[in-house]
Amino acid sequence: MEVDGLDYMYVKYARVWIPDPEEVWKSAELLKDYKPGDKVLQLRLEEGKDLEYCLDPKTKELPPLRNPDILVGENDLTALSYLHEPAVLHNLKVRFIDSKLIYTYCGIVLVAINPYEQLPIYGEDIINAYSGQNMGDMDPHIFAVAEEAYKQMARDERNQSIIVSGESGAGKTVSAKYAMRYFATVSGSASEANVEEKVLASNPIMESIGNAKTTRNDNSSRFGKYIEIGFDKRYRIIGANMRTYLLEKSRVVFQAEEERNYHIFYQLCASAALPEFKTLRLGNANYFHYTKQGGSPVIDGIDDAKEMVNTRQACTLLGISDSYQMGIFRILAGILHLGNVEFASRDADSCTIPPKHEPLSIFCDLMGVEYEEMAHWLCHRKLATATETYIKPISKLHAINARDALAKHIYANLFNWIVDHVNKALHSAVKQHSFIGVLDIYGFETFEINSFEQFCINYANEKLQQQFNMHVFKLEQEEYMKEQIPWTLIDFYDNQPCINLIEAKMGILDLLDEECKMPKGSDDTWAQKLYNTHLNKCALFEKPRLSNKAFIIQHFADKVEYQCEGFLEKNKDTVYEEQIKVLKSSKFKLLPELFQEEEKVLSPTSAAPSGRVPLSRTVVKPAKTRPGQTSKEHKKTVGHQFRNSLHLLMETLNATTPHYVRCIKPNDFKFPFTFDEKRAVQQLRACGVLETIRISAAGFPSRWTYQEFFSRYRVLMKQKDVLSDRKQTCKNVLEKLILDKDKYQFGKTKIFFRAGQVAYLEKIRADKLRAACIRIQKTIRGWLMRKKYLRMRKAAITIQRYVRGYQARCYAKFLRRTRAAITIQKFQRMYVVRKRYQRMRAATIALQSLLRGYMARNKYQMMLREHKSIIIQKHVRGWLARVHYQRTLKAIVYLQCCYRRMMAKRELKKLKIEARSVERYKKLHIGLENKIMQLQRKIDDQNKEYKSLLEKLSSLEITYNTETERLRSDVERLRMSEEEAKNATNRVLSLQEEITKLRKELHQTQTEKKTIEEWADKYKHETEQLVSELKEQNTLLKTEKEELNRRIHDQAREITETMEKKLVEETKQLELDLNDERLRYQNLLNEFSRLEERYDDLKDEMNLMVNIPKPGHKRTDSTHSSNESEYTFSSEITEAEDLPLRMEEPSEKKAPLDMSLFLKLQKRVTELEQEKQSLQDELDRKEEQALRAKAKEEERPPIRGAELEYESLKRQELESENKKLKNELNELQKALTETRSPEVTAPGAPAYRVLLDQLTSVSEELEVRKEEVLILRSQLVSQKEAIQPKNTMTDATILLEDVQKMKDKGEIAQAYIGLKETNRLLESQLQSQKKSHENELESLRGEIQSLKEENNRQQQLLAQNLQLPPEARIEASLQHEITRLTNENLDLMEQLEKQDKTVRKLKKQLKVFAKKIGELEVGQMENISPGQIIDEPIRPVNIPRKEKDFQGMLEYKKEDEQKLVKNLILELKPRGVAVNLIPGLPAYILFMCVRHADYLNDDQKVRSLLTSTINGIKKVLKKRGDDFETVSFWLSNTCRFLHCLKQYSGEEGFMKHNTPRQNEHCLTNFDLAEYRQVLSDLAIQIYQQLVRVLENVLQPMIVSGMLEHETIQGVSGVKPTGLRKRTSSIADEGTYTLDSIIRQLNSFHSVMCQHGMDPELIKQVIKQMFYIIGAVTLNNLLLRKDMCSWSKGMQIRYNVSQLEEWLRDKNLMNSGAKETLEPLIQAAQLLQVKKKTDEDAEAICSMCNALTTAQIVKVLNLYTPVNEFEERVLVSFIRTIQMRLRDRKDSPQLLMDAKHIFPVTFPFNPSSLALETIQIPASLGLGFISRV
Repeated sequence: MEVDGLDYMYVKYARVWIPDPEEVWKSAELLKDYKPGDKVLQLRLEEGKDLEYCLDPKTKELPPLRNPDILVGENDLTALSYLHEPAVLHNLKVRFIDSKLIYTYCGIVLVAINPYEQLPIYGEDIINAYSGQNMGDMDPHIFAVAEEAYKQMARDERNQSIIVSGESGAGKTVSAKYAMRYFATVSGSASEANVEEKVLASNPIMESIGNAKTTRNDNSSRFGKYIEIGFDKRYRIIGANMRTYLLEKSRVVFQAEEERNYHIFYQLCASAALPEFKTLRLGNANYFHYTKQGGSPVIDGIDDAKEMVNTRQACTLLGISDSYQMGIFRILAGILHLGNVEFASRDADSCTIPPKHEPLSIFCDLMGVEYEEMAHWLCHRKLATATETYIKPISKLHAINARDALAKHIYANLFNWIVDHVNKALHSAVKQHSFIGVLDIYGFETFEINSFEQFCINYANEKLQQQFNMHVFKLEQEEYMKEQIPWTLIDFYDNQPCINLIEAKMGILDLLDEECKMPKGSDDTWAQKLYNTHLNKCALFEKPRLSNKAFIIQHFADKVEYQCEGFLEKNKDTVYEEQIKVLKSSKFKLLPELFQEEEKVLSPTSAAPSGRVPLSRTVVKPAKTRPGQTSKEHKKTVGHQFRNSLHLLMETLNATTPHYVRCIKPNDFKFPFTFDEKRAVQQLRACGVLETIRISAAGFPSRWTYQEFFSRYRVLMKQKDVLSDRKQTCKNVLEKLILDKDKYQFGKTKIFFRAGQVAYLEKIRADKLRAACIRIQKTIRGWLMRKKYLRMRKAAITIQRYVRGYQARCYAKFLRRTRAAITIQKFQRMYVVRKRYQRMRAATIALQSLLRGYMARNKYQMMLREHKSIIIQKHVRGWLARVHYQRTLKAIVYLQCCYRRMMAKRELKKLKIEARSVERYKKLHIGLENKIMQLQRKIDDQNKEYKSLLEKLSSLEITYNTETERLRSDVERLRMSEEEAKNATNRVLSLQEEITKLRKELHQTQTEKKTIEEWADKYKHETEQLVSELKEQNTLLKTEKEELNRRIHDQAREITETMEKKLVEETKQLELDLNDERLRYQNLLNEFSRLEERYDDLKDEMNLMVNIPKPGHKRTDSTHSSNESEYTFSSEITEAEDLPLRMEEPSEKKAPLDMSLFLKLQKRVTELEQEKQSLQDELDRKEEQALRAKAKEEERPPIRGAELEYESLKRQELESENKKLKNELNELQKALTETRSPEVTAPGAPAYRVLLDQLTSVSEELEVRKEEVLILRSQLVSQKEAIQPKNTMTDATILLEDVQKMKDKGEIAQAYIGLKETNRLLESQLQSQKKSHENELESLRGEIQSLKEENNRQQQLLAQNLQLPPEARIEASLQHEITRLTNENLDLMEQLEKQDKTVRKLKKQLKVFAKKIGELEVGQMENISPGQIIDEPIRPVNIPRKEKDFQGMLEYKKEDEQKLVKNLILELKPRGVAVNLIPGLPAYILFMCVRHADYLNDDQKVRSLLTSTINGIKKVLKKRGDDFETVSFWLSNTCRFLHCLKQYSGEEGFMKHNTPRQNEHCLTNFDLAEYRQVLSDLAIQIYQQLVRVLENVLQPMIVSGMLEHETIQGVSGVKPTGLRKRTSSIADEGTYTLDSIIRQLNSFHSVMCQHGMDPELIKQVIKQMFYIIGAVTLNNLLLRKDMCSWSKGMQIRYNVSQLEEWLRDKNLMNSGAKETLEPLIQAAQLLQVKKKTDEDAEAICSMCNALTTAQIVKVLNLYTPVNEFEERVLVSFIRTIQMRLRDRKDSPQLLMDAKHIFPVTFPFNPSSLALETIQIPASLGLGFISRV
């Protein structure tokens, strides 16, 4: 493997491919960097095993590098950076096994791998998705190749070829079939001959006669074919032509084990029981020698009898009649019977056929030949020499070979004959402008034993490979030249030497033909010639070592050894001429036809190759033969014919643009989605895919546009490197990134890279992104860890807070408990101590009291003794003291007296002496003063003390007194107590006796009480036990009751929920059914309009073909023809009469056109048009005369003019009144006929007969009067023509007199009187009918009342029953009965309402008729007295002024109707009306015209106007149907017209929102309900056309704007692409973006709003637009692998959010538009969600409920990482999703139906606009209509 310049890529962790004998190539990873000179690479395999890989010492080639994972699974193999065999093989395997993708591009080649499984990728929706798309924009597909061929044919005006090749079983035939189906579907046919169906129908025929079961393929094509599909100048299919090559004839007579003969034989045997096949005398396939040799007569899953039916149907479609079909089957049956002919040996050189041998007899009968002749020539042959001819018997072996040769020859000729007839059926008389050829050709073959067939096959493949190589080389060269890249010659394998070896002069084929001409030529002599000629002279020719009867050729794919045995015989392909002559003499006419063709020379155009197994093949006859050549040409060998046909095929292919499809067989066991690497590599080498890769890799295989390169590798540039010039920017960056300038080249628009450079750039980009990613990860992880730390810290703090709080609470609780325990202990201890203390205290007190009492008593006795002794002592001592005191006192007093006397004497002596002295007196005085003061003070103290003592004494006295009183009272109380104690003692004694008695009673009572208590306890226990049992039972009953109630409630709830669910489901189902019906109806309308347009087109074409237009004659438009009356309904026609008319018209349109009738009708139409033209000219002339007469009359006195005008008005009024009365009578007759009153309207009733007779007579009378009025009008016209300007006054007088004479006759008055009587009779009938209805009403009311009473009674019973124990069944039955009664009540109420409506309607009709009768009476009175006209000239002016009270009407003349339609519809420009005038103005104008026609009671005018309006709208839409404004404008006006017809219809349901004035404007005479339906249908058709218009506008924008354009720049990088470049996602000029879509949506919305379209209708249009956007986007997503990535999912979600934002801005979120995007939203979410675990799978299954299983699996299979950081979806995960979704019942459809149109509804939307206020602008050109 050449790795020049890529040594630097072999670094540690780089991945390489190494050869492996089992898997061909294995992936390994380098464990250390490679250095130049290393002989060994240290590798580690994917399974973890280490390996030393030795490099080749000579070449020193390094193992091929593995592509980055980002490139694996690419759509195009050329997008791989490393282009080599292991990369190709791995990419195909990944796509096939992991993604279930069978198609892959390899440059210009489509590689198709047979999945051996039916895939849903070939439906009509897929064809539509690929139609019109660029080849590189969609995922690889056979349809993409077919579309490319079709597009190039139309663009380049060059024929195309699709070359499909591959091994048997690789899927060539299926691929070719799908390509033809694509052309048939996309192009259609130019005629009604269904050519595309015939082209497709040729497949089952050719498969039945040319396909067979082999060991490799159940439906293997045993011939090659080239089908040219012809197209006309408009590129529609007009025909086809088939050439066939090398039919494998030997299969007719021999089949290998497990193989079958051609399918047609087994189909015949399976259908042998059919009556038409009885004559063929067929049986089971195992009976015939030619069908039983393989031992496998049945193919699993194939019903041969059913296939026979398909074959016969295809033959019929291709024009092979039943007789010819039976002839074919006779010949085929004859071949089968011929195979059973047996020979008996007579000797070694001769044999015989047993006499009357049944198989030969049947063969002769079927072939129409003589038995003896055929038996003779099967055992003999004729030999001719120069002089004589003689017959020679042949041996048994030669006879069997001759029989088999005859069978092969017959089958080959029959095959040619069928191909001829198929080509005749496919041939077109129209000149072919271009064609696309589909070549279903065999691939390179090599087996253990290879013979002549393999030699021819491989020779053809050598030629095709040469052409393929040259084409690839040429494309490469063109690309280089286009980009102005220096062209260096690429060395590619040229297999011209091999071709020369085979076909050149003295080549293998020449030597073979020469040996065949030799009389004694043999395979051995031919082999020797080959050795002598080519051995050692040609490097491509070799001789096997161990064989002299074989040779080896080195083909482009491989060496093949061919065995020479059988080459000569197969090349000669001889059959005995005598046997052919016998067959030519057959009476069966088809058989000679087969051999007559032999006389014509086989044209080289028909000889072509195809075959597989080492069995004899024959060249098949071409599509066209050239007669006139000599019979010697018939002796051309098979090899010579094959070479000629191959040369012709190559010339054809070289004259076309080829497209290549290479079919690969993944395994030999037909296992679905199983990939055998060995077999795949063999086929890749053989089919040229690797050669394409090699050629691409030799130059610059990777190519990028400058914008794509910049977008992808912008991350490698710095801001300063980015210039405005993208090209220069890329150059500067590349020079820095890749130093070797030879590794890339700069073209005009692209950069070209050598192999491996993109991988190098991807590595640099990945490294840069990885570094950035690591930095981002570092920052993010730091941020996340800090956030985590902060969260953990906060959480820890929170936990600590709560823990500490908990601990504190626990501690507080502990303290409280401790304190409480202490308190309890305290009180307990206190209690114990206190009790002990109290006991001790009580004991102590008792002891103390006893002791103290004892001591107190002792003390008292002692105190008493002491007291008494003291008293005694007191008294004694008192007495002694008193005696002693008295004695002492006497002595003291005596002494004192003696002493005082002595002293007094002395004092007196002194005083006498002192008195004599003054000083003495002074001193004495001083001493006295002091003493006096002391004494005074002492006296004061004593006084105070005295006072205190007195107070004490008084208090002591008081105390003493109180104490005395207390003591006294105590004494008294003690005395009383003593008395009471005495009494108590007596009582105690009595009480003691009583106590003793009571104690006895008490003891007795206690015994009784004890007994009673025991009994009471026992009773209480029993009672409690009983109560508990009762409570338990009560509880159980309660629980049971609650359970029952719960069950009842649950059942009721379940029933309610079930009923609600059922109701919701039924409602949804009914809504779905309604929508389906509405959709079906609207689709039928669409189909009807399409057929109508087609009918008009065909009629126009027929007119152009048949009619030669006369000069000046203009064909009347089909929309105004009288045939367009399907929308014209008369109010006189009943609904029953109208229905068949509407039903018959489409069938009439579909009926084949009778030419003679058409010409007659056309002639009649021409005559009528000429007559119309002449009448129009005459009318114009009369109008001019009338205008001139009017101008003259204006100069006359006004009285006569007014009279004449009055007479004219009266005449018109009479005519209109006649029409009105006639219509009213018809309506009354219909109403009376349809009324439900049997006693009045019975056919035998007298009133009925009288009424009908009168109606008939009145009708006849009206017809007569109408004719008279017409005569009168004609007379007036003729008189007007005769009037000259000079005698206008006299003629007017004569005219007035004539009118007065006619009025004098009174005939009209009599008619009115008769009508009046009829109306009175009708009124009486209506009155009686009203009474009968009232009676019925009363009876119904009575019934309803009785039912109400019964209902109330039932409800009471129900309420009573509900109080009983609940029983679900009874309750359900009662509920059912109530429901039934309620429903009956509702039904009766509905009937009552219907009766009321009928009565109101009849009342309304009665009022109308009474009013009209009054008007008629007034008119009659006026008509009876004509003289009054002259006397009162003012009165005629007042008559029309009655109409002035009716406002909101527009009056126009009948002849102005076409002008009205033309100005208001056909030539109206929507833009001016929408901008300047009120919305819906044309609709209002048309309705006001209809109102006036209704007011005039002119049904013809109403019908004509409505029909012209409808046809005019159709015409303008047909003319400008692709203009959105026009279609939107007329959709809006049609809906407004429809709403007006409803709003003013007079029906109550539509009058709720009307003003009183609007109610006065209601239609009075006609019921236009049928026209409302017609207008509704027309609105539906316009809506569908509007949808088609906006779809055509949006379609080109959606994929580019929603998928390809990068709304968020830089999110998704562009991946490397291959040769087929995709549409760039970068917005250049002309590229649509999301803004383009939103601008278009704004445009659509603003136009619809300007046109005044109903808001609900706008919502439906928006919903449809969003559905189209979502469906197209999703369909493209499902078909484009490059769009299924995470970043694209984000882009889609962003785009969808922008659309949702638009909906919000427009206030349309409730329109249902967002819901239509739900599948797309879910697909985008699916791309973005995680896709690894089972939880992810569950989330995906619950999330993606709007996607089908097939869509989910497809998205997961297609999911492709854009960057290597993303991961692929594992196959096991997809299997998990499939298992989880296997029970989901959804559509197997992969794509959404983008053409689906939601059924549209037109909700009633009344207008508040007053009709009388509408002004008609002059710009409309409607001056000929006037407001009324």
